[in-house]
Amino acid sequence: MREALDGLGLVALETRPGVFHVDLPGEKKLTTPCRLSVGDHALSLHAFVCRNPDENHLVVYRWLLARNMKLGAVAFSIDSAGDIYLVGKIAADQVTPDAVDALLGEVLSTADGSFNAILELGFATSIRREWQWRVSRDESTANLEAFRGWLESDQDSAG
Repeated sequence: MREALDGLGLVALETRPGVFHVDLPGEKKLTTPCRLSVGDHALSLHAFVCRNPDENHLVVYRWLLARNMKLGAVAFSIDSAGDIYLVGKIAADQVTPDAVDALLGEVLSTADGSFNAILELGFATSIRREWQWRVSRDESTANLEAFRGWLESDQDSAG
């Protein structure tokens, strides 16, 4: 496992024997923290995607389940707090550097590619408030640019 992670150029922290923590760098989601656990029968992966949505839980979770239909080695899941994760498993005898690379690649592309949609569905009110606050104070909206279209159309509708 260490060889596979080192070969990918990832900094991995082994917090206990067989349990590795890796942060995958993204674009929309700046980092995706992952825990890889090497067991006797499988390599298990848990990657944090987003905290429990503020609103529209049913819509968010339905979107995640529908998205699962398009995924391969990983699937969306939620924990007891409602936080959103990607989970995956590889049989122990199938764990190779290429398999780990493919698994982490799917995690990264899925987390990064889904992040803004999850935020739009589950945090729209907070995003709107933050946008309005920044605009009213002439503050930077740079990290909200992905949402500019619907935020400005909200403003136009209200204006």
